[in-house]
Amino acid sequence: MKKIQYIFLLLVLPFIGCSDLEEEPISILSPNGFFKSVEDVQTTINGSFGNMAEEAFWGRKFSLPLLLRSDMVGIGDQGTAGRRKDHDNFSVADDNGMITAFWPRSYQIIAGANEAILGGKSLDLNDDKINPVIAQAHFIRAYTYFHLVRLFGDIPYFTTPIIDIAASTNVSKMSRDEVYNNIISDLTFAKQWLPDTQSSSGLPTKATASGYLALVHLTLNNFRESYNEAKFVIDNEGRFELELASDFQDLFDATKQSGLKEVLFSIDFNGFRRGNYGQDYMPALTGIRANEFGDIGGGWSVAVPNIEVYNRWDDRDYRKSVSLDTIGIFDGVEDTFVNFPTYDARNIASPYIAKYTRITGNTSNGNGRGSEHNYAQLRYAEILLVAAEALNEVSPGSAEAHGYVNRVRARARNNGSVFPEDVSGLSQDAFRTMVLEERKWELAFEFKRWYDIARRELGPEVFGPNGMEQRPNFSAARDYLYPLPADELARNPNLQPNNPGY
Repeated sequence: MKKIQYIFLLLVLPFIGCSDLEEEPISILSPNGFFKSVEDVQTTINGSFGNMAEEAFWGRKFSLPLLLRSDMVGIGDQGTAGRRKDHDNFSVADDNGMITAFWPRSYQIIAGANEAILGGKSLDLNDDKINPVIAQAHFIRAYTYFHLVRLFGDIPYFTTPIIDIAASTNVSKMSRDEVYNNIISDLTFAKQWLPDTQSSSGLPTKATASGYLALVHLTLNNFRESYNEAKFVIDNEGRFELELASDFQDLFDATKQSGLKEVLFSIDFNGFRRGNYGQDYMPALTGIRANEFGDIGGGWSVAVPNIEVYNRWDDRDYRKSVSLDTIGIFDGVEDTFVNFPTYDARNIASPYIAKYTRITGNTSNGNGRGSEHNYAQLRYAEILLVAAEALNEVSPGSAEAHGYVNRVRARARNNGSVFPEDVSGLSQDAFRTMVLEERKWELAFEFKRWYDIARRELGPEVFGPNGMEQRPNFSAARDYLYPLPADELARNPNLQPNNPGY
């Protein structure tokens, strides 16, 4: 009973700094008395993974703003909640309801990882016995902080469980550079101790940790280190059982995803839900209202690509047809996107995202909510593009870098097409532009584009007059970071000041 109570609280309690609890449940939050075996450690780790597949994190609150802040997706139904439109319009305030929801959930994921690390060490087992298990927790902590530091900059950083609520409300922010150093340390530990393969892409491997190290270093412009980590994965693709899926469509077919070898890490939804756990809103948020395809009740027309995405994406690229729905079924009849508003005025006359609505598998709720999708957080195709981008900065014009892009492009050709063509002989500047464009199409609507815009500081370009999505309210001095949540600042003055512009 004690174990059940502990894990339940680990799953449902918000970040302690946000808690209104009147009591201090130190005996419950402390790992003392709970961790008796490696299995107990794994149970706690599973709780953190479970919190990723929750409405306040990847189910909706965290993932949706990442889509909306890109230059590829905007709001369709203007009657949707203002907290969503504010991300699309770059008018976010520090009380934005998306941020105030996912911030505590993120720290709850981290709290579970910290509990598992400390609890695992308390068992006094040989490294070979316990480190491969707690390496998962080190990865979880790094993964979550990597998101937070990119979105907020300087943030509170915890490496141990919180057992003193009063003290936790006085914590100060850690600098962005220090956070990144800790992320790299966690991922290095995970790379050393995680296994080469796992039974599911929902569990990290050695390649997952190395792949994230490559991405972290790319974000920091540590191009040599980024290339080395990506190259380690590529050179050992056989050992890690990695390969590009033969058909790009299979990556977004919920009934086939578990059998593929491309994904290095995913957030796994399984078609079941309990409350907000396992509740996947992405099919509903991206779906066409009144669309009868798939018999899930249509979607909500919230996150929709603007027409320029369709216009600028070459029709010969197979990824376009996989990524975009241009046809819906209404009253039993197929019709094209120009007529979508005819069937529901909340639709817009533009193709919709197809990656999360076309093949949802089993669903536990209407509109595709509670789907069976696995949401890839890192794919092997991205590792190839990371290696290419990093190598271009270290050794411009290399055939090796061109070859990595060509591997990705080869799959984008279908039915004998010669497009997209192989690349060769590009200058450093031309290659840099090309590989960012390649990421845009290969990873379209996979929650990556905003991070590319931010790390390369592309905002004025992509949201300006020549961009796919004009957003005149975008401010480069403000909008590359989110505001720290107002409720946290009110509880803890040590977190002041807020990020510039808020």
